[in-house]
Amino acid sequence: MTVFRTLDVDDSEVFYRQAGDPTHQAVLLLHGFPSSSAQYQELIDALADRYRLIAPDLPGFGRSAPLEGTSTFDRLADTIERFTELMDLGRYTLYLFDFGAPVGFRLATRHPARVQGLIIQNGNAYEAGIGPNLTGLAPYWQDRVAHEPAVRQFLTLESTRAQYLEGVPDPEQVRPDLYELDQRYQDLPGRDQVMLDLIYDYTSNLALYPAWQAYLREHQPPALIAWGKNDNYFTADGARAYLTDLPNAQLHLLDTGHFATATHSRQLAALINAHLSAYVTAEPSAGPVAAS
Repeated sequence: MTVFRTLDVDDSEVFYRQAGDPTHQAVLLLHGFPSSSAQYQELIDALADRYRLIAPDLPGFGRSAPLEGTSTFDRLADTIERFTELMDLGRYTLYLFDFGAPVGFRLATRHPARVQGLIIQNGNAYEAGIGPNLTGLAPYWQDRVAHEPAVRQFLTLESTRAQYLEGVPDPEQVRPDLYELDQRYQDLPGRDQVMLDLIYDYTSNLALYPAWQAYLREHQPPALIAWGKNDNYFTADGARAYLTDLPNAQLHLLDTGHFATATHSRQLAALINAHLSAYVTAEPSAGPVAAS
């Protein structure tokens, strides 16, 4: 059974959903733009009998309050890092998707010993994976003020709906309540500024791609790469690029778009269970971790 709670993390409140035995291996699921932990509920339901699943809403997303001041990926990572410590996660597997990937890679590079493995679903770390929908933001990165009106189109229901449906062979597979819920949260007061800040700050992630790749080469975490191959934000070339640094990773290209969880949750759950079963031991996930 999933429980829904809010945790005070320093000066912010982080909403999260959790299921599974707390002594089982932890999986930390980090959502993307413009979503929330709700995107993982089907996966949580499918896997909670074997693992401890924890899915927080990033600050300024879903039911988590925005941070005071400017939102950046560094600040999101600071909050989620502290969240993992307060939750006593110990070692955990990271599920990396979209905006959750740069948050998760910051956690992994700061504390490699805490990360037991990776599940990467349309979470980019290579220039080869940058698709046309993302490169369209380049003018905003060069002149934020002049191009803000155009970027605000990304914050509309039409755009949110398109993120879910683009690249999906049968759009009727996608439940409308998924993107309508995302939009409801996105339309809350002040959320537009959070999203504009983070879209602008995405260039900080591009600068860190080489460091994340170095982390992968050095530490070789067990990795499952399950990728919607029709994604125009992060293309399938980005999925394949991981194999240059993680030659032993499992790669599965799914016939869907950006939000693979909206169409392939059952298949993803089966892949995740097989992946985790191959390396997860009986060690409890909770408790202190070695400094790293």
